[in-house]
Amino acid sequence: MQDFATLRTVMVDTQVRPQDVTKFNIIEAMLSVAREVYLPEAMRNVAYIGENVTLPGGRVVLEPRTQGKMLDALNVAQDELVLDLGCGLGYSAAVMAHLAEAVVAVEEIEGMAEDAQSTLSAQGVDNVAVIEGALAAGSAKHGPYDVICIEGGVQDIPSAVTDQLKEGGRIAAIFMDGPVGECRIGHKLDGKVNWRMAFNATAPVLPGFTKQAGFIL
Repeated sequence: MQDFATLRTVMVDTQVRPQDVTKFNIIEAMLSVAREVYLPEAMRNVAYIGENVTLPGGRVVLEPRTQGKMLDALNVAQDELVLDLGCGLGYSAAVMAHLAEAVVAVEEIEGMAEDAQSTLSAQGVDNVAVIEGALAAGSAKHGPYDVICIEGGVQDIPSAVTDQLKEGGRIAAIFMDGPVGECRIGHKLDGKVNWRMAFNATAPVLPGFTKQAGFIL
């Protein structure tokens, strides 16, 4: 039987801290949340590897380095509301639940949202609501949000999502160009999201976030 608590500490010490992720609340959250319980039982032995873990349906649990750096750049505060898009089986939402006042997590793969909510509840995480629905639609009725975190690759972000971000809010996404990508952080000012590159990262492009082909006359 694997010692997941020790593996979790090693993950944080070797994959997260060396990446200049120094905020105590993020380190504490990633040490506290049992990453393995948010994976199918047959996959738990790979919970702490230093790469994306692919879930059924093509969703991923982002590698610890990417997750930590993304959260560090977003700097989520304890009084903030977070929208987590593509939450898979709930790991990302569980980590952000430690940082924020509340998290609205969206997953569109049938049954996965229900499994995520069950696991979160079993782990005593009571400030996350998991919604089954299209990722690209977000969850407008629960917004607007201080922070939006997209747990996968994007080529384009629908305005339906950015419209749910509060003025002054932050959004993180991994913009993919073929096999390479970069995590960008957007700040909403005067109704427009201004993006800056944060670090290199890769993830599969999520449904609804592909670039729409333009019409050629």
